[in-house]
Amino acid sequence: MNDGPDLKTLVIDGAAYQTRYTRKFACRKPYVAPDATTLVARIPGVILTVHVRRGQRVKRGDPLLVLEAMKMKNDLTAAHDGVVKTIHVEEGQMVAKGQLLIEFS
Repeated sequence: MNDGPDLKTLVIDGAAYQTRYTRKFACRKPYVAPDATTLVARIPGVILTVHVRRGQRVKRGDPLLVLEAMKMKNDLTAAHDGVVKTIHVEEGQMVAKGQLLIEFS
């Protein structure tokens, strides 16, 4: 079904479409589902406050920590119920995008 080197077949809901991918689309990172046992920094910043301790039970919506980025305070909360296994950051620490902050068990 490919008529040329640039054409790709894209299947959506069982229907096949011929298209050309942009370079950005062709080089994109594949989607990876978030790991429910970890909390990572989505943006670089500074940890202002850590609200939890190792071994503490948390429920969905409980505050975990405050990350300041670009003069904005971001309250990070628990996405699900669990127990804090390890805290990898401390107050005042600078973190990079994608850095592991907290692990849950």
